[in-house]
Amino acid sequence: MPELPEVETIVRGLGPRVEGKRIANVEFLWARTCVGDVDATIDNLRGQRIRKLDRHGKYIVFRLENARGDSVLVIHLRMTGNLLLDGASGPFVRAWMQLEAGPRIVFHDIRKFGRWQWSRTLPSRLGELGPEPLEIDADEFIARLKGRGAQLKALLLNQEFLRGLGNIYADEALFRSRLHPKLNSARLGRERARRLHAAIRDVLNDAIAAGGTTIDNYVDSQGSQGYFQLQANVYGKTGEDCKVCATPLRRTIVAGRGTHFCPRCQRR
Repeated sequence: MPELPEVETIVRGLGPRVEGKRIANVEFLWARTCVGDVDATIDNLRGQRIRKLDRHGKYIVFRLENARGDSVLVIHLRMTGNLLLDGASGPFVRAWMQLEAGPRIVFHDIRKFGRWQWSRTLPSRLGELGPEPLEIDADEFIARLKGRGAQLKALLLNQEFLRGLGNIYADEALFRSRLHPKLNSARLGRERARRLHAAIRDVLNDAIAAGGTTIDNYVDSQGSQGYFQLQANVYGKTGEDCKVCATPLRRTIVAGRGTHFCPRCQRR
């Protein structure tokens, strides 16, 4: 699933090309891509001006306006969704949006899990998500850790704790901060909590600079792959030698997710 860096990369690529333009038409080739009534959604989107494009965790948010007032289009890429500027037609195109005097945005989604939802305000489920990991400061991060009793990796994957962080970057942040993924968060003192906070920010910023991570089919809005996978220290590297201590990396399961770590650098 595209995580925060991939979604941020897409938003940064799309924004300059779509902001200020009006939506001429929308079509859903796979009806379930649309949350709600398809015809009503299309009618509500036509003629809307895209005031701003931004990101809310792993969600892409088109902030819209017209004579009837403000509204939003929220897109969740889920497992295999891609938004492509002037993308080609093909068997995996599930929806598209044509802008007036602008590009055609094509939604390519192999597994059909991605969703588009139009509404007057942000859907309530987005308001239940935690703060942005690139915006929360160290003191607030430490305060949010207090009273938590979960394994660290599971806590980082909890979108109500922080929004946008996923499997790849949780593994990488825990490695950088030398913390075991199964360490109980209640045992984390201020020094180690600050180290984790800094590692999360650093790994996310590094991944954004690299255009995200392409493991399977992720590409940005121009169709280019990310290359953070070339910088990864542990994710997907089970059995390889740790770059720091040369100990073979291991894989375990935390919160139902494959988790990669160094047993020597990341002691419990």
